[in-house]
Amino acid sequence: MEPLQKRTISDFFENVKDPRIERTKRHKLIDIITIAICAVICGAETWIAIETYGQEKKEWLGKFLELPNGIPSHDTIARVFAKINPTSFQECFLEWIKSVAKITNGEVIAIDGKQLRRSYNKKSSQRAINMISAWAVSNRLVMGQLKVDNKSNEITAIPELIKVLDISGCIVTIDAIGCQKEIVKTIIKQEGDYVIALKSNQGNLYQNVEQLFKEAISSRCRGFKSSSYSTRESGHGREEIRNYLMLTDISNRIVDSKEWENFQSIGMVESVRMVNGETTVETRYYISSLNRNAKKFGNAVRSHWGVENSLHWILDVGFNEDDCRIRKDNAPQNFAVLRRIAVNLLGKDKSRKFGTKNKQFLASMNNEYLADILGLNL
Repeated sequence: MEPLQKRTISDFFENVKDPRIERTKRHKLIDIITIAICAVICGAETWIAIETYGQEKKEWLGKFLELPNGIPSHDTIARVFAKINPTSFQECFLEWIKSVAKITNGEVIAIDGKQLRRSYNKKSSQRAINMISAWAVSNRLVMGQLKVDNKSNEITAIPELIKVLDISGCIVTIDAIGCQKEIVKTIIKQEGDYVIALKSNQGNLYQNVEQLFKEAISSRCRGFKSSSYSTRESGHGREEIRNYLMLTDISNRIVDSKEWENFQSIGMVESVRMVNGETTVETRYYISSLNRNAKKFGNAVRSHWGVENSLHWILDVGFNEDDCRIRKDNAPQNFAVLRRIAVNLLGKDKSRKFGTKNKQFLASMNNEYLADILGLNL
């Protein structure tokens, strides 16, 4: 990652369109957004907590914010974030991401969905909100996010997210819900590669791939262009062997392969786990635009779970996202952006060796540390 930081994070959110009418603007929008970012970095999970943070840090915040009428109330903060256009907020988020880091070729971008469990509202029949996020695994950076429309699903949301991302030279990984021709087409159009999981409910394609691997294994890959790779890990009474096998130049053996953009290979992962004397074997299949590189394929498959272990886990444990009851209008989606800003900023900080929760705690107490995280020169 190459640091390209020239402006503070607040500078990138000055272009968010103010949803308020002129006579109600007692507080500057950028002040409200910046206070919220600072508060969420420090562990705030509600509008009241954001106001409380602002009141306690008013003197310090006044060093770089105008605060013409002091700290806004939690009701004001809630109303503003409920009305802010999430697309506009997301665009500013993406511009900021582009300014602070450069994603290198070969980076794995894991795309996965997460439900905000407590965002449902029985009174208004609002279902729990689902967000999809793009996670740059090596850089440990949220590249973007998108709310799944209530009348749609992840299949239609994923291409819309990919369209706004810079994935050139990167490998996009998605679980089986992403095994769709339109999604593959969008990835290739954005000059990325893909490794996408297959499941048995995908009918002819899954059966076709499964049969090809049976033939390849039984013939020791004679008649196939193949690449293989294995890893072995042990610890805590468990041993796991992962065998990766990749078959390329097989498009003439795959049904409707020409309908899949840049379909170059199929991959298989055999996981052999030995725990307390018991052995289990799991086999998974993938389609990919990668060509004859089982090690790269294996790295992409393993890296995909970083979005669960390094992003979703942090959002739930560090930011208590699952229990958040913010529900009104655009507020859940915009608060989700605030959390992901905090994840990125805290993750980028390498001056402390401890975890996210402790960094939040330190930022809440140490204004100099928080200023460093925000890129402020005070």
